[in-house]
Amino acid sequence: MARRKPLIDADGEVRELTAADMAKFKPAAEALPASLRKKLGVRGPQKTPTKERITIRLSREVVEQFRESGEGWQTRIDAALQEWLKTHSPA
Repeated sequence: MARRKPLIDADGEVRELTAADMAKFKPAAEALPASLRKKLGVRGPQKTPTKERITIRLSREVVEQFRESGEGWQTRIDAALQEWLKTHSPA
């Protein structure tokens, strides 16, 4: 049986992968531990009401403030606009 070449040499350099190396690779679904696969999960279809993807121009200050508030900033912009619509007419 032929001895496999190490992937990293003495200097820490990674050698170029061969076709034989690539053939031994496993799909991520098989290689990842079950706990990590579960954490990554698969996103299902969006629940109703579905949102519509649009392009909108907002002031830099508004966008920066919402982005700085962390993950979910676009959802918070949507909530702010919905709250505004309760007391204002868009026309």
